Amino acid sequence: MHGSLDCGRNSALHGMTTKCSHTLYCIVLAMNEVRLLILSLVPFSFSTAALQEDSSQIQDADRGSQERRIRSQEVVFVILSQRNSFHVERAHKRKASLVQQAENIRQSKPTVLLLHNLSDNEGDWSILPLLPFFSASYGRNSSWIVFLEEETNVKLDKLLEILGKYDAKKVSLPGVVPGEAPAGRGVHHHPPLCLRRQPLRLQIPRLRLAEKLKNDPLKSDFTIDLKHEIALYIWENGNGPALTVIPELCTDPEDHPNAWRCATTLDAQLPLCGEPVKKEDIFVAVKTCQKFHAERVPVVKKTWEKEAALLEYYSDHADPSIPTIDLGVPNTERGHCGKTFAILKRFLSDSVPQTDWLLIVDDDTLISLPRLRALLSCYRPSEAVCLGERYGYGLSQGGYSYITGGGGMVFSREAVTKLQGSGCRCYSDDAPDDMVLGMCLSALGLPVIHSPLFHQARPEDYAKDYLAHQVPISFHKHWNIDPVEVFHKWLVDDKRDKNSKQPQEGGREEL
Repeated sequence: MHGSLDCGRNSALHGMTTKCSHTLYCIVLAMNEVRLLILSLVPFSFSTAALQEDSSQIQDADRGSQERRIRSQEVVFVILSQRNSFHVERAHKRKASLVQQAENIRQSKPTVLLLHNLSDNEGDWSILPLLPFFSASYGRNSSWIVFLEEETNVKLDKLLEILGKYDAKKVSLPGVVPGEAPAGRGVHHHPPLCLRRQPLRLQIPRLRLAEKLKNDPLKSDFTIDLKHEIALYIWENGNGPALTVIPELCTDPEDHPNAWRCATTLDAQLPLCGEPVKKEDIFVAVKTCQKFHAERVPVVKKTWEKEAALLEYYSDHADPSIPTIDLGVPNTERGHCGKTFAILKRFLSDSVPQTDWLLIVDDDTLISLPRLRALLSCYRPSEAVCLGERYGYGLSQGGYSYITGGGGMVFSREAVTKLQGSGCRCYSDDAPDDMVLGMCLSALGLPVIHSPLFHQARPEDYAKDYLAHQVPISFHKHWNIDPVEVFHKWLVDDKRDKNSKQPQEGGREEL
């Protein structure tokens, strides 16, 4: 629905998240940037005293009256792992690091949970549905629960020191209200959070967030920007707890000069697990339609097409000058399920060379194929891999996850084989292809693998600090931008530019 080709249909843009988020029992710093969410497992009430604007006074108001040393056994760590061998291995390394750090500072072994082991429900990556379980299982003996993404490095000693400065039973917090989206940012699913600050008088009942969920379920069917949506749910239009920033929870890389002050740092490098996969191992399918042949296809040819060894354009009209291939599926106004499933079928046929990987993109997708090839070195094509930017539909009611199509959908041959063999089909040619694929994968029990390096929207639709700490692989949409300029700014590596005069391995093969 969100990522389908927009020949006749506009897709919604990704929401933008900035700093400052605090939950009903939690301290959160820039959840979209730090890859860290901390929840208190102890219910507390909030002071009704007016809070001061001065940031130093605000931080002082957050501190517990008596700082104490938090013990590692009072903290439950939940690593947001995924059910894939590469991600499982990363999560186990993160767990081993936390355990070793506890041993080094002569603390008891902390509880470290891997999300993919907690439930068979793939939608539990949305966190909130699991809170009743955490409350019941760990609320009695633990004070804090810390959610970590795989990219988050934790300095355990420093984190315990920081948590000791906060009283999990009673916390006064600064108020933050949503601000207006900056001019020229386009349409967003939700307004940027924490753009404006004002004091609030709050008195919150002594309720657990898990209990709130029972009486006040999530309002939206879609999970798009998880951390932002959690913050908005708890903030509750200003009626919930206020939001705060903890400066020691950082987005800096481990080798940053200021990292010494941080309890968390971020792995900001592109994952590379060996030699990048070869160009000839990726078959690229570009979805287009006749009305965009002259507008969008030339952008692909000017930017990333030259990095593809095997590529075909699929349209509702065969144009030998591009060339495009007509799959016999007419262009539709809403979704493009028929076209996408025809591509999946063609990928397994003798009409194209046999490759390990299939990449399906829209004609207004900008993508770095060299970076994708590096990332794919971490995945096994013998596994059913379905990779991209993950969205969710109806997750709190047992829904499903799907790869939003605009940022690019990557499938291993094994995944395409299982999809085609399942008998799963479009209920109509104009159904949303990405969501139908999500339903099929859910029915097959195949995980949707998320990478934050794929993007459904344009660079300007994201918080600046968020993009500053990653090496992006793709962006989507040409609205009000120069797509060629955006491509060279965000998706071209300087090293490759310097070596551009060197012979390229292989050339693009016209099929």
